[in-house]
Amino acid sequence: MSDSTMTSTTPEKRANGPGDADGRPALPAPRPFRALFLFLSGLFLFSCLDTITKYLVMHYNVPMVMAIRYVVNLVLMVAILGPTQGRQFVETRRTGLVLLRALFLTFASLAFGMALQRLPVAETTAINFVAPMLVVLVAGPLLHERIGLLGWAAAVTGFAGVLIIVRPGGGLELGGVAWVLSAAVANAAYQLMSRLLVSTERTLALLFYTVLVGAICFSAGLPWYLTGDPPSLLEAFLFLAIGIIGGLSHLLYTAAYRYAPASLLAPTTYLQMLWAALLGWLVFDHVPDALSILGIGVVASSG
Repeated sequence: MSDSTMTSTTPEKRANGPGDADGRPALPAPRPFRALFLFLSGLFLFSCLDTITKYLVMHYNVPMVMAIRYVVNLVLMVAILGPTQGRQFVETRRTGLVLLRALFLTFASLAFGMALQRLPVAETTAINFVAPMLVVLVAGPLLHERIGLLGWAAAVTGFAGVLIIVRPGGGLELGGVAWVLSAAVANAAYQLMSRLLVSTERTLALLFYTVLVGAICFSAGLPWYLTGDPPSLLEAFLFLAIGIIGGLSHLLYTAAYRYAPASLLAPTTYLQMLWAALLGWLVFDHVPDALSILGIGVVASSG
């Protein structure tokens, strides 16, 4: 892939060293295969995270689950990486945008968790793929990335697949659909800002502020929604797991944007639906109906 496809809203420098003269981290040369490997690994972990989250929100309220997830993530990150990477956590050039990006993901996490309480994993994941369609639609005018006819065709086809899934009479709860659509919009903003900020911010700083903002927002109300019986040993393990998996998945996801444009990576996220459907069947014994499978297939084929 040529450098001409790697444009953004800020000047970038392909460098041989750790950064440029004013201290910005240099953006590496395009490496689409490395980017896809990182991205798809992160997406598989996202599917595992969503499946565990659905199991937990069936027994606990969503803000509580999210609070524990983000707090565990934050504690582990600071404990493991803090002693050697402390300054890289907090140094940013566009702090306001970094915090805004984190708020988008915080809301997306809440909305997606609310949707998982009401909808199966496969259908929730499929509807959430309105997000990469939105990324494709706005990456051109906002990030000055070349989309092309194939990208537009994929976006339109994917949107048609989502309409099949959420069709009237499909049996999906309207409130759950509204929550997942809200999550998709917030997730699209998060993806676009990820690409926008990687040219000036370090991956660890982006991840740290994402975790920090989520932990603060969800923990603020913890005394009011910390209810229910103490978790079992299995549930305690799962609470720990979502903190670990959540951090690792977003680290891989964010790092991928250093090697490829958002318009290349976004369509590949459709492969996550295959993993979501498989895990939903294995864990919850849920198989989508025929038309929903058709809609999921249409969305996947567009990717």
